[in-house]
Amino acid sequence: MSDRLPGSPTHETTSRLPSLKPAGEVLVTGGCGYIGSHAVRALCEAGYHVVIFDSLATGHLESVMGSCDFKLYQGDLQDLKAVEAVFAQHRFQGVIHFAGLTLVGESVRDPETYYGANVIGGLNLLAACKRHAVPRFVFSSTAAVYGEPQRVPIAEDHALRPINPYGRTKLAFEHALESYRVAHDLEYVALRYFNAAGAHPSGTTGEAHDPETHLIPNAFRVALGQKDKLIVHGRDYETPDGTAIRDYIHVWDLALAHVASLEHLAAGGECGAFNLGTGAGHSVLEVIRMCEQVSGRTIPHEIGPRRPGDPPRLVADAERVRRILGFRPERSDLKTICEDAWRWHQAHPGAYR
Repeated sequence: MSDRLPGSPTHETTSRLPSLKPAGEVLVTGGCGYIGSHAVRALCEAGYHVVIFDSLATGHLESVMGSCDFKLYQGDLQDLKAVEAVFAQHRFQGVIHFAGLTLVGESVRDPETYYGANVIGGLNLLAACKRHAVPRFVFSSTAAVYGEPQRVPIAEDHALRPINPYGRTKLAFEHALESYRVAHDLEYVALRYFNAAGAHPSGTTGEAHDPETHLIPNAFRVALGQKDKLIVHGRDYETPDGTAIRDYIHVWDLALAHVASLEHLAAGGECGAFNLGTGAGHSVLEVIRMCEQVSGRTIPHEIGPRRPGDPPRLVADAERVRRILGFRPERSDLKTICEDAWRWHQAHPGAYR
């Protein structure tokens, strides 16, 4: 694959499609997952009719129960008949695609499963969109498509050289989206997340992965006595305190960005890829100190070896999403992220179990 997505990020669409509201149906794949469940809630609050397609292999039905009215179909995107059955019963004005696998280490050990879920499953979804003339598509992509950063902050025109199968499968699907735009007029936005974090401000929906690999939920598991200590992966980076720096964005801001993306496309806006981050980075030790401050508890931690492939800094250049989509995060300061996450973890010490 080439280093840059063809035509991204400068090409524009010329059509002017009507707004999805007030009665447009939106399909949300992976709508019972961490980010997907927040997006379902945001879409319902914005007036959309939501249909969820989720295998429930890693998602939690409890994450969306009671949050709004929706229709749920349980199935796997690799089952083309199951996908087609959903499309045959609805007239979708937009698709938001979260479903997929996301663990970097697992993707290295089991690339075939990742290509099956993230590429083959995604292509089945695109085929259904083509057959049923779905006009708009929003894709949950990742900053992993950039690979080792050559400059920070990372802008959308940075070289695309993913270093693991997870990032490669996400980039492969971005290329497929661009091909469908050219061949079939499918308007799309690919949202490249940096570090999603936090929980719904109400404390009713939050992060519940198994295994859990993210820093903030693991820090709060230590604070709650569910883990003895936190392992900090490396303290010999060229950063102020020696630990890796990441760009954290609140999961509710991510959810709102998906709604904004649908509105943007409905207004005939520009297709392409957009970073979702804040443009500010926080080190691992900074995050731990904030988790201690918010929880009022000590979080024991020890320094371990670096993880292979972890760069010192991953920070987004978020100017493009502000300029073109008019999107600015509202809850993505570190204190608010940690406060919302702590509220969730206190209320749900066993997650959704």
